[in-house]
Amino acid sequence: MDALRRALGALSCLYALIFFSFALSHAGIGLFPLGEPVIVPAAIVETLCGGAVLAGAYGALTGREWAWDGLIYTHAGALAGVLLGIVAVALGAANEVTGLLMWYHGIMATALAAGLAGSFYVSRVRR
Repeated sequence: MDALRRALGALSCLYALIFFSFALSHAGIGLFPLGEPVIVPAAIVETLCGGAVLAGAYGALTGREWAWDGLIYTHAGALAGVLLGIVAVALGAANEVTGLLMWYHGIMATALAAGLAGSFYVSRVRR
């Protein structure tokens, strides 16, 4: 279980980096050659999601006693933010929908759901 905790912690660091990169991109600071439209609410939500998964990564990588609960809550919160983004795009909140934006939402939702499932599995096993 310790290896899974460390792996989810490392992946959470990667998720935070991706969230912060897209937050900057949606704030108008172009990091990608393709560029993303400026969507201020998306930048805010992505910053919050990045901060949340970074907190979960801290707990997991430092071995805090709340690490598993932290991973569950932060993955669930970030997944809710990504699902909110998917719904917003589906309802037409974004003026310009790029392939990168759709890819980003799909990959992040899948990765966060898998991490959440792993965290739930371990929380059931360790009881």
